[in-house]
Amino acid sequence: MKWGKQLYWMFVEASKAHARWDYETSMNILTNRKKLLLLAFMTMPVVLGSVALAMDLPATLGGYKAYTPAYYSTSIFLVSIVIGLCAGLITGCIGAGGGFIITPALMSAGIKGILAVGTDLFHIFAKAIMGTAVHKKLGNVSVGLAIAFLVGSGLGVFGGGFINRALYESNPVLSDTFISVVYVLLLGFLGFYSLFDFLRLRREGADIGAHAGESPHGGAAATGKVGLPAKLQSARIPPSITFDEDLVPGGKKIPALFVAIAGAIVGFAAAIMGVGGGFLTFPIFVYVLGVSSFTTVGTDILQIIFTAGLASIAQYAIYGFIFYTLAMGMLLGSLIGIQLGALTTKVVKGIYIRGFYAISILAGFVNRFFALPSKLKQMEVLDISDSLAKGLDQIGMVVFFVVIGFFALWVISKFFGNIRYLRGEV
Repeated sequence: MKWGKQLYWMFVEASKAHARWDYETSMNILTNRKKLLLLAFMTMPVVLGSVALAMDLPATLGGYKAYTPAYYSTSIFLVSIVIGLCAGLITGCIGAGGGFIITPALMSAGIKGILAVGTDLFHIFAKAIMGTAVHKKLGNVSVGLAIAFLVGSGLGVFGGGFINRALYESNPVLSDTFISVVYVLLLGFLGFYSLFDFLRLRREGADIGAHAGESPHGGAAATGKVGLPAKLQSARIPPSITFDEDLVPGGKKIPALFVAIAGAIVGFAAAIMGVGGGFLTFPIFVYVLGVSSFTTVGTDILQIIFTAGLASIAQYAIYGFIFYTLAMGMLLGSLIGIQLGALTTKVVKGIYIRGFYAISILAGFVNRFFALPSKLKQMEVLDISDSLAKGLDQIGMVVFFVVIGFFALWVISKFFGNIRYLRGEV
């Protein structure tokens, strides 16, 4: 199971890297008056939607009788803020991406899987465009790496988007089932490994913070001098890309093909799952391709903007699979949640945060796993009673929202309970 443990740690590091980007992006928005005004302008359609509710809208333009993602209701907007808030609390407090829970949460709230994926991608894209200070964060970007990666990412995005849309057009239930299965496999693997890791640390009496950011595979393995990075960099497949010239005399070289393949994997995952792809870019670049962390950070920022933008607009928006009201609500909620969560880490032991991380991931796993019987019954693959299918679905939904809700209330209570300390008054 050595490969499984290594894969788990790659996902953990990926999640941390994405959380750092999410936190920095959110703080950049909150501390910039112009960007806050832009955010207010972006939410104006929600205000106009409130006025439109009092009108008799035609069924083909914003009405609830036709399939139109623009349909608005106050309850939908409030639910989206809560979902964004919880995801932000997880990201800020745990120091690991909370985006894993957004798509399951939206699907549990009654949103079609393909619409949840497209909406989450647009929410990530909007946050990246608003909050990323590119001129400050790009650092030592290798143009060659960026171009090769984005070419592959574009191909992956179109492939993943095509599969999602084809499944939906074939059978909307099949689309929801496919997305649920993807999340069950990923969250189950990550959640159980996280739980075992937490229990191990608890037995050993460790108290490791979630924001330590240290990899268990540091050192030479992360520099491309040994293992898989060394093998890939020694391959002679033209054209080759030179990078890290400022860190290594003469720089390192790697075939563009491998970088493009990495981009395709990230783009495909982003389009299928509704994530920005940043949670995969960092570990693939550092631990597979052997790129320095310094160069990886800049490329990661670029790829999130372009991958999320291309996926959300070219693969979902133009086909009507983005719910803008939800996206704006999630953006508002996550900006608040990330700040509260990050401050709370100053008064909570790291070992407890790790435990909540594992439980939150497993809650998402339980949610999608218990939703599968109902989907399989609708597809006539599983022969069970309606009451059993509905009951299992309800159990998964209740467990998910109770766990996430309890976590959110716990973080908020810790924040307000220690607000004097956090303000430096004690």
